[in-house]
Amino acid sequence: MKKQYIIPIFVPHLGCPNDCTFCNQKSISGQKKMITKEDVQKTIDFYLENIRDKEAKIEIAFFGGSFTGIEEEKQEEFLQVAYEYIKQGKAESIRISTRPDYINRKILKRLKKYKVKTIELGVQSANDYILKRCKRGHTFADVKQASKLIRWYGFKLGHQMMVGLPESTRLDEINTAKELIKLKPKMVRIYPVLVIKNTKLEKEFLEEKYVPLTVVQAVEICKELVSMFNKKKIEIIRIGLQNTEEITDPNIEGSEVVAGPYHPAFRQLVESGLWYDTIVAKIKQLNVKIKKVEVIVNPQDVNNVVGHKRENIEKLKDMYSLDLVVKQDAEIKQGRMELKVLEKYPEFLEDHK
Repeated sequence: MKKQYIIPIFVPHLGCPNDCTFCNQKSISGQKKMITKEDVQKTIDFYLENIRDKEAKIEIAFFGGSFTGIEEEKQEEFLQVAYEYIKQGKAESIRISTRPDYINRKILKRLKKYKVKTIELGVQSANDYILKRCKRGHTFADVKQASKLIRWYGFKLGHQMMVGLPESTRLDEINTAKELIKLKPKMVRIYPVLVIKNTKLEKEFLEEKYVPLTVVQAVEICKELVSMFNKKKIEIIRIGLQNTEEITDPNIEGSEVVAGPYHPAFRQLVESGLWYDTIVAKIKQLNVKIKKVEVIVNPQDVNNVVGHKRENIEKLKDMYSLDLVVKQDAEIKQGRMELKVLEKYPEFLEDHK
């Protein structure tokens, strides 16, 4: 299978009609100035020069802002540049990110002309009250309409949702995932809310009107969402914002993050937490006191089974006095495991004969 590379081109705040309370795209992308078609070309050339795998599938992706809200002439400029690389066989597809209220038939026909393959919608929540509270400027009805149109025109549909928005509860987020599943996206991104500098949310946080989730709270909610999407075989392409010089630990100088569930390996915390729960559930089914157990998994799953900084191994030892041995076998399907009991504690009566 060919490896896929994404060439990211950030268009911060281009096309956005307003600033959502949580958003500062210039901070999130690390980009302070608006881009030109020359910038797009330079970015693509830079990445192409540094991708060694000549058999790779390459996708040019316009992230940030609301791409289809940009003035048409600018959209055409950017798309024309990207499309040239597709015509030359140097890239395979284009991906864009936009708002649900900036999708209509005319826009989709334009994107189709330039061979755009994937459209990601910033949904954030299925609760209209929360969308209004965050000043999103659209409703969930817009999400439904845009999603149906995108699929009808043959694009790959992606959704982006957030966890921990102001006044949002765990039930709101579970409901958002349920509603998104009904719309049949091919992929989702899950973003726990971080309080970013120079946003309305920072002001709310400083005035104690907003309390962000802790890392533990965000991980627990995201575990539920990931399980839901996994069951429906919807690809989860990101959990948590990408770490950059700006999006990093709030205690580091230069960080744009003020507060919230930041962690450099947030996705691993979620996925290793799910493995921990699975292993514990399997062991409890055996109904015997186990001292040492061996888990055999696909090599791709080893890090998550062990946990961030061996967290799962240490937690099993502390909580259940259990030693976990992790082995790998490429023949085992990713996400599956085989469990073998290596040693049991003696039964109380046996121990006192």
